[in-house]
Amino acid sequence: MKRLLLFIVTVFVSATSFGQTFETVYLNPKDSTTNMFIAVKPGSIPIKAFMFCIPGMFQTPQYVLQQTELPIYAAKQGILTIIPTFKNGISSFGFDSVTQQSLKEMIEVVIKKYNLQQKDFFIGGLSIGGTCAVKYAELAVQNNYPIKPKAVFGIDPPLDFERLYNSAVRIRRLSVNVKPNDEIPYMIGTIQKEMQGTPQTALQNFYKLSPYSMSDTSQAAIKNLVATPLILIMEPDIDWWLSQRGYDYTDINAIDEAGMINELQRLKNGKASLVTTHEKGFREPGHTRHPHSWSIAEPEQLVKWLLQQ
Repeated sequence: MKRLLLFIVTVFVSATSFGQTFETVYLNPKDSTTNMFIAVKPGSIPIKAFMFCIPGMFQTPQYVLQQTELPIYAAKQGILTIIPTFKNGISSFGFDSVTQQSLKEMIEVVIKKYNLQQKDFFIGGLSIGGTCAVKYAELAVQNNYPIKPKAVFGIDPPLDFERLYNSAVRIRRLSVNVKPNDEIPYMIGTIQKEMQGTPQTALQNFYKLSPYSMSDTSQAAIKNLVATPLILIMEPDIDWWLSQRGYDYTDINAIDEAGMINELQRLKNGKASLVTTHEKGFREPGHTRHPHSWSIAEPEQLVKWLLQQ
């Protein structure tokens, strides 16, 4: 850790918002695109907690700040917020070992840099960022990390990668006369690479790496979260998905999220919650309708929930 800290380069951004300070930190001075984070720091009030707010796939920290007021609102409540890009860049797949190790190292750096020892720690994110957060929380318990999150949130994250893989293969098969979204072949190839096979050839790898697996009757992954407060937020606007993407319920992450919360509640996790929104999903600029967006998480309600845990 001492060696890593020697290479930190910090850039203070002069712009402030309602007293908050934005600070960009590069962990490798030779690389301005990966292994970095933006910190949104409280202004005049003391830091009471810190939070990692992890972007979705192909999203930068700057994009997150454009899409949601969550980091700024959290800072107003005394929560220092970190928006990271990991060592493997914005194409991070969340549950993979490189991402998880990079996240673990970055948490340690942040704690030391901002003197956050003994402060509450929250973690969450959108889409694959939420996947990353949930997986970290599971591994923190499984491997007894010294730094465990007090509470976890996921904004429409994919959780069951057996389901996601089978969905992508089906979408490709059904796209006879229409080219599938470019994301589909990418997802198929990347999941096969990370899992070292398909559900037919490497099912145990899917169980080991996925934050949740509906077909894993041992519930191995989620049993690590029976004592962890977890909130998942989704907007399952099936009419939008059918008309805009040609997707049905098996193709959206809602099935993972509802399944995981249901099983955690049955395992007696009384702080596992599911929030379903309606017509809250929009992306900026342009305020374009999309249910898979940061905007479905209402900052005030989410921060209130985190601080109550």
